[in-house]
Amino acid sequence: MSDAYVLVLNASYEPLQRVSMRHAIKMLVREVAVIEEEAGGSFGPFPVPKVLRLVRYVVTRWMHRRPNLCTKSAIKARDKMCAYCGGRAETVDHIVPRSRGGGLTWDNAVAACLRCNHRKANRTPAEAGMTLLITPTQPRYAVVA
Repeated sequence: MSDAYVLVLNASYEPLQRVSMRHAIKMLVREVAVIEEEAGGSFGPFPVPKVLRLVRYVVTRWMHRRPNLCTKSAIKARDKMCAYCGGRAETVDHIVPRSRGGGLTWDNAVAACLRCNHRKANRTPAEAGMTLLITPTQPRYAVVA
């Protein structure tokens, strides 16, 4: 099956989540959703869905929300630029290198371009003669990665 994702709407047309094509086809087979928009083509007896709508309304206030996890994509979304030169954020750099006990935490990781990350290598910014343009902190808002 395709790696494409399908948007799932609540019965009230509110967006809920994205699901894999495989999950979307299963929802159609179980008749818990209907196709709102097609992507073109067909998958067996079903047209390829782009957007599904649930048949019954689902109350979402009880749904578990993921805490603001520190992931590499969340770090890049938080910083939006290289913490050393201000360029494009392509990777994540550990301020205290992992080999020296530094982990992936909000206070120890910053977004970096490949050039700066390679230049800093397995050193601290002070040892590499580099200064941080940002102060890494845990965001008080949900980071959308």
